[in-house]
Amino acid sequence: MSYELVVFLGREALQTILLVTAPVLGLGLLTGLLVSIFQATTQIQEQTLAFIPKIVVVLVSIVVFGPWILRVLVDFVETLYINIPYYLAG
Repeated sequence: MSYELVVFLGREALQTILLVTAPVLGLGLLTGLLVSIFQATTQIQEQTLAFIPKIVVVLVSIVVFGPWILRVLVDFVETLYINIPYYLAG
């Protein structure tokens, strides 16, 4: 296995990770921002108010985006398995 192939596979793995986690983390970030703005405007400083909505949104986003996330990951692993002979030969 050449240096270029290792770098290529690492880059593909990182891109897949970023693609898969982006919707869940983005929605969690947006929810945290909205709750923080709400807390700042109402001057409510309850910690569970910031924590519970983020958990709910992340769980809902995993349920909604779960099939797509699974498909992306399965496609990535299938590509790896299909190309194993090329990785070993090159």
